[in-house]
Amino acid sequence: MPKVKADAKAADNRLKRKGAGAGRKQSKKAAKDPNKPKRPPSAFFVFMSEFREQFKKEHPNNKSVAVVGKAGGDKWKSLSDAEKAPFIARAEKKKEEYEKSILAYNKKLEGKNSEEEESDKSKSEVNDEEEDEEDDEDDE
Repeated sequence: MPKVKADAKAADNRLKRKGAGAGRKQSKKAAKDPNKPKRPPSAFFVFMSEFREQFKKEHPNNKSVAVVGKAGGDKWKSLSDAEKAPFIARAEKKKEEYEKSILAYNKKLEGKNSEEEESDKSKSEVNDEEEDEEDDEDDE
């Protein structure tokens, strides 16, 4: 039985040496921009938004999200391609709108970044040019 105590002590010592998770650095994620457009829903999620409304009307006493999700998934699998087509079309339309809005968003970001960079550069370039001119005058 003394071996068990020794093993337990060795494990305790290892935990103490490693810090047992204490003092670890947490990685910081980049802050999300609240102005960035949200990604568009897929055809399945377009279908589910409509299906949830129908399911709530048919089953008003149901409070389980899992039941609704499972029923929606089963219904989606049973639909033919022709029945899925309107949902796919709506999803494509939303995707196109998203692509337009994300392009506008990216242009807006580039505009802000380039203005900041230009203003910083212009200040330093102006100072450098003035110093160069003064150096040239001193050389003559």
